[in-house]
Amino acid sequence: MSMATNAFTTPISKHIWDTKYRYRDATVIHDRTLTDTWRRVAHALASVESRDRHKWEERFYGLLANFKFLPGGRILAGAGTGRRVTLFNCFVMGLIDDSMDGIFDALKQGALTMQQGGGVGYDFSTLRPYGTRAHRVGGIASGPVSFMQIWDSMCGTLLSTGARRGAMMATLRCDHPDIEAYVTAKSDARALRHFNLSVQVTDDFMEAVKEDTAWPLVFPAAQLGDDAPGDGDTVVMRKWPGSATPQPCRVLRTVLARTLWAKMMQATYDYAEPGVLFIDRINQTNNLWYREQISATNPCGEIPLPPYGACNLGSVNLARFVLNPFTPDARIDMDEVAAAVPTAVRMLDNVIDVSRFPLQQQQDQAQGSRRVGLGITGLADALIMLGVTYGSERSYELAASIMETVCHSAYRASIDLARHKGVFPYLDKEKYLEGPFIRSLPTDIQGAIADIGLRNSHLTAIAPTGTISLLANNVSSGVEPVFNFQYKRRIHEADGSFAQHELTDYAWRLWRESRGEESLPPQFVDARSLSPTVHLKMQAAIQPYVDNAISKTINVPEAFDFASFRSIYEEAFAMGLKGCTTFRPNPVTGEILSADEPSKRNVHCCNIEREAD
Repeated sequence: MSMATNAFTTPISKHIWDTKYRYRDATVIHDRTLTDTWRRVAHALASVESRDRHKWEERFYGLLANFKFLPGGRILAGAGTGRRVTLFNCFVMGLIDDSMDGIFDALKQGALTMQQGGGVGYDFSTLRPYGTRAHRVGGIASGPVSFMQIWDSMCGTLLSTGARRGAMMATLRCDHPDIEAYVTAKSDARALRHFNLSVQVTDDFMEAVKEDTAWPLVFPAAQLGDDAPGDGDTVVMRKWPGSATPQPCRVLRTVLARTLWAKMMQATYDYAEPGVLFIDRINQTNNLWYREQISATNPCGEIPLPPYGACNLGSVNLARFVLNPFTPDARIDMDEVAAAVPTAVRMLDNVIDVSRFPLQQQQDQAQGSRRVGLGITGLADALIMLGVTYGSERSYELAASIMETVCHSAYRASIDLARHKGVFPYLDKEKYLEGPFIRSLPTDIQGAIADIGLRNSHLTAIAPTGTISLLANNVSSGVEPVFNFQYKRRIHEADGSFAQHELTDYAWRLWRESRGEESLPPQFVDARSLSPTVHLKMQAAIQPYVDNAISKTINVPEAFDFASFRSIYEEAFAMGLKGCTTFRPNPVTGEILSADEPSKRNVHCCNIEREAD
């Protein structure tokens, strides 16, 4: 019996493959088996190798087999099909010019990108605030939130044509005059349902919150007329999107920082958005700090990107590297994890050369930086199989050790690729080596970068991996704890409708298969039994080895008090995280998942149906 015949140990895995990743043209089925899918992807990604093409195809296939490595969903669905689609999951679009032409050009670019399967992120901070005068046409500006509704409608229209589910991220600066309208925009259960929202929170704002001082809301003076409402002639300098140096910005209004922070926190407490991006930290630790200004991320937040930036994703499935599970001899085979990483990096690097791009600007950025986002999935299941409780000190230590192995192996692999294929074009060795993340790497890696360079500007990211984790027999997603060991979930069918599926966790099934009805040992903990602090500590343990970012949702009980909830974000900032996202069941978005019945409320950004893989 073939490997592929045995690959599906749960019906949902085969269903996901059949509806999302199996190559077919109408009634013509090209991928007869999962082996055909793996072979198709391996062959396509090896096609750009100038030497030993067959050898690399076999190595790629060997890593895909048994779900050891899970490339992003766009790679699985598109590689080798010949379709005019992108293999990249993640894009951040260009800055939106504050004019009607600029707004609708940006809308068109977003539509073309989503049509080919890419999720998009936008910074709406460049749009002038509500109530200010648009002098070129004599009208009054309606503000960023109103224009976001046009994007939302566009995305919904694309969905109605049968296009892949759209996912969009919107960001807005914490000092934009429309920030209050932005953070409360999704209090209406019908509003902006195709957007995830995040606020760009600066270090200065967090300091103002701490000190309980006033906070100016501003906009570039050059874009405002003399009659714009505001606090007299007060001008402050701000590094605004699109400018390499600080620009004079007029203060239009002043609020108390703590009052604004409380409004943000109340909104995300009440309806799970907006999330928070600690934008200064993102830029300070960016490997390409010397040429990029980042103000947005992909829809799930794990890839902060410059305008027109793109990144392709893949995850090492840790559950497949556990030896002797549920025994005193259980261990994770770190040598095999380290050995898998170079092949995974090479696959993702080849995606850059195989993929189509909706826009020339996206191709230029992707090929200039050669960003990839290699991460891990199945962490919680691996911990369970090892007898380690998620949230114990041992779990943080082990997760950090695994991610350190992945990170350092990935950088060494990229250096080796540079030796044979050349460095990424945007590399300035001297400046690159000054980056804080690069300075944190072992000295031998820094020395090799100085001598040789490397192929990829960024190498690690933690994606949510919702759908591809289901493909891999429902291993736990990314670095999240297991949601529940038995539950029901709404899953998209091939025709776009929803159907209810019974799901069981990978580690739970493995235990039942070997131990029958024997009581579950204490390491079988689920997300609902863990405190928010556990989530933060796990994210903080892994962050030092992630040069992009981490998609992580902190599940909060509905009865969690507001003061404690608010402190989660302040702790996240203090711990050095790049962002924070929470989810508390609420009347607007319902629950992410249900252990009994699937939610019939609006789909939330953190739900499986919105994850951009």
